[in-house]
Amino acid sequence: MKPRLPLQSGLRAVRAALLAGALGAALWPAGNALAAPGAAPRQLPEYRTADGARRIEGKPSTADAPLLEAGAVYEDVLAPGERVYRLNLDAASSVYVSAVLHPPAGTAAGYGDGLEVELMTTAGRSCPGNPGRAAFGYDAVPLGAVGQRLLAEDAECQAAGTYYAKVTRSAAGKDSPRAAWPLELQVRREPAPAAGTAPTAAPSAWPSASPVLPGTDPVPRGGGTGFNDARALDAGVWRDELRPGQTRFYRVPLDWGRQLGIGAEIAKARMTKEYGSASDGLTVALYSPYRGPVDSKDTPYDGKQAAVTLPRTAPVAYGNRFADAAAVRAVRVAGWYYVAVTLGGKVGEFTEDAAAVPLTLRVEVTGGGAGGGAPAYRESLAAAGFGVGEAERGAAREGLTASEAAAAREDHRFAMRVVAGAGFGTGAVLSLVLGGWVLLARRGRR
Repeated sequence: MKPRLPLQSGLRAVRAALLAGALGAALWPAGNALAAPGAAPRQLPEYRTADGARRIEGKPSTADAPLLEAGAVYEDVLAPGERVYRLNLDAASSVYVSAVLHPPAGTAAGYGDGLEVELMTTAGRSCPGNPGRAAFGYDAVPLGAVGQRLLAEDAECQAAGTYYAKVTRSAAGKDSPRAAWPLELQVRREPAPAAGTAPTAAPSAWPSASPVLPGTDPVPRGGGTGFNDARALDAGVWRDELRPGQTRFYRVPLDWGRQLGIGAEIAKARMTKEYGSASDGLTVALYSPYRGPVDSKDTPYDGKQAAVTLPRTAPVAYGNRFADAAAVRAVRVAGWYYVAVTLGGKVGEFTEDAAAVPLTLRVEVTGGGAGGGAPAYRESLAAAGFGVGEAERGAAREGLTASEAAAAREDHRFAMRVVAGAGFGTGAVLSLVLGGWVLLARRGRR
C-alpha cells in the first residue's frame, strides 16, 4: 500500500492545481481590471524583488565594501550619492553587475536624475566599457544600469582578483527626490568561449530593415512589475492595460542570430478635460539578458492614440560587444530580452487615473535561431543564466513568468516521480498532472 501514498498526495495537489487554474483562467491578471467610471485610483503595484534576494549594505568607499557573488541577487537602498561593493573575479569570464533602482510606485523624479554603475580595479581605475548609465524622464520608474568586466585581449581588468563595483544615484536638480529608494543588484557571469571559437571584432554588416510588425488579433497577457515577474511573450500581438505612471515588463527569448522588433500602441483613454498632452506619454525600453539598456523611445500622448516602434535589433552575436554603437554592443548574448512599457504619470492630469488604458504590443522575431552562430563556451551558458533552449521557447509560447516556469518544471518532475513510484495508471496520472500544469501555465495568457 505504501506506493499509493505519493499518488494520493499527488492527486490532491493536482486537484488543487486544476481548481486554481480554472479560477485563474477566468480572471484578468491582478491589477489589470478596468475601473468603473469615476472610481477612486488604486495603488499602483510595487516592483517585485527577486525570490531569495539577500540583504546587503553598500559602503561609501572601498573600505569594508561587502562582497557580491556571481549568480546572486541582492537588495539595498540608495539615496543620492554612491555605494561601493566588492567582487572576487576569475580570469576566464565576462562579468556584469546590474543595478535596478525601483522607487515606490507613483513617485516623481527630477528630469535627468539617473543611475550609474562602474567596475574598477583596486587602484581605482575604471575597467573598459564603464560606467554604464541610465536616466529617468519625468517618472521614477524601475531603471536599470550595468557595469561590466569584459574579456578582451590586452585589455585592463583581465587578471583574477579583487574588483569594486560603484553604484551612483545622481540628483540633477534642487527639486529632485532625496529619499532612499530600493536597489536590486545582480551579478551575472558569462563563461569564456573556447580558444578560436569566438570573433574578436564586430560583424561588418547585418540586416537593418525596419520591423514588419504582425497584425493578427491580440491575445491577452498581463505584464509584470519588473525583471523578476516579467511576462514571457513570443512573436505575435498581445493585449494588456496601463494606468498613468505605471510600467509593465515583458520578456522575449532571443537566440543567436535572431532580431527583435517591438511596437506598442495605447488607445483612447477616459478624458477628464477637453484637451491634454504628456510629452513622454508612452515610453518603450528594451533591456538585455544582463539587464543593460539596449534602446528606448518615447512619444507624446493626448489621450486619444499613440504608438512607439523600436528599430529592429542587430542579430544576436558574440562579436556585437566590440561594436561602436551602444544598441549593437548590448545585443551580445542569447537569452531573455526585457521590454518595459510606461504610460507617463502626467497622463493622469487629463484622464481618469483609476481607468486603465488599453495597450497593444506587437512582437516580431526574425533571423537565425536554434543556437546558430553561437561560440563554443567552455562552460554551460544555460547554467550562467543565458542562452535559449526549449524551456525558454515553451515559456514564451505559454506566457509564463520565471517563477511560473520554474513551478511548471517542478510539477513535471513531480509527475514523473509519481508515475515511477506508483507503477500503475501512468496514462491517467500523466493526464491529470500535465492537465493541471497546462491550465496553470495558461493563466498568464489570460
